[in-house]
Amino acid sequence: MKLLVVGGGGREHAIIRKLKENLSVETIYALPGNGGIAADAICVPVGAKDIDGIVAFAKENAIDYAVVAPDDPLALGCVDALEAEGIPCFGPRKNAAVIEGSKVFAKDLMKKYGIPTAEYRVFDSAADALDYLKTAPVPTVIKADGLALGKGVTVAMTREEAVAAVREAMEDKKFGASGDRIVIEEYLEGPEVSVLSFTDGTTVVPMVSSMDHKRAGDGDTGPNTGGMGTVAPNPFYTEAVAAQCMEKIFLPTIRAMKAEGREFRGCLYFGLMITKDGPKVIEYNCRFGDPETQVVLPLLESDLLTVMQAVTAGKLAECEVKFRDAHACCVVLASAGYPGSYGKGYEIAIPADVLPHVFVAGAALKDGKLVTNGGRVLGVTAVADSLAVARDEAYALADRIAFENRYCRRDIGERALKAGSC
Repeated sequence: MKLLVVGGGGREHAIIRKLKENLSVETIYALPGNGGIAADAICVPVGAKDIDGIVAFAKENAIDYAVVAPDDPLALGCVDALEAEGIPCFGPRKNAAVIEGSKVFAKDLMKKYGIPTAEYRVFDSAADALDYLKTAPVPTVIKADGLALGKGVTVAMTREEAVAAVREAMEDKKFGASGDRIVIEEYLEGPEVSVLSFTDGTTVVPMVSSMDHKRAGDGDTGPNTGGMGTVAPNPFYTEAVAAQCMEKIFLPTIRAMKAEGREFRGCLYFGLMITKDGPKVIEYNCRFGDPETQVVLPLLESDLLTVMQAVTAGKLAECEVKFRDAHACCVVLASAGYPGSYGKGYEIAIPADVLPHVFVAGAALKDGKLVTNGGRVLGVTAVADSLAVARDEAYALADRIAFENRYCRRDIGERALKAGSC
């Protein structure tokens, strides 16, 4: 089989590595891929948002199956365009990807169908939002309506921070058109849990739960990032919580999308908060999370391509999906300055025995050498029978990788370890 994977980050690298385990796979093309993915797939310089270019390449190269991984091409209708040419795909169509593409749509969906989430207000005008903030309870959460590379959310602990977040989004256009509308919502408290799930629009199969670390600095300080590391499973996601989520969140969401004429097939990501009143939805993503994928897929025992094809065919209920009873930890190595400005082009030195544990996110090939080319550069993942061992191994591997301007959080997994049972 000839496969095509749209995207070029650490998530796509993890997906490609897992797809390669299927013996029927002859060739994997990554559009556009990156300098590290080039060791596992043929990288083609077609941008992930170039829908016409992706479709043309797929047709010319007789692609048997495509995986559209990032949010932007999904929201732009990449799956629809490929399917129109007879190319089967993993990923939701455009009208279902809106569950991530619009925070307002997602919140209104949850309100309409009684899916537990934070109370919220929607604003189209900065003046109205700022007026509301004069008396709104704080802390509060400010969200840009549209896609913002995972950075369109501000948890404002003070009224001043909330005002600044509204001005940045709506007046300064920090997130472009994505911030033309905003959601201001209730601040929820409790441990966060990420649950990726396979779904064919009827059946939902949750994957191993995980815990992301969004803040740039140790102790959850500093600005929000796309994710500085993850661990799986998440100790706060107990069997009792999982049962509640299936009954009150997962199945109701899938049924709600179908009722709205937006059947969702692909990977639906549930960002959850385990509050004193039970689990509530913080956000939906219409795709695999990054860097959650880098800890979840290494624990998947079933064949990923087989599961994906079952999702596409609407036969997920007939497919066994098994995960290893183990723990995984991913430490992200980033460029100093991220998520703000940072330097690029620094050579990366990775020992050969460390490479199998590395998922490349932001790197390019220059004169045959791997160099930094992004804020999050690498994800280093270790799997072990306990989280403590997986964490120690991930840091030991990460510390053997060198590049100028390198930084990482040193506390990935600490919260999970303190929660026990790891």
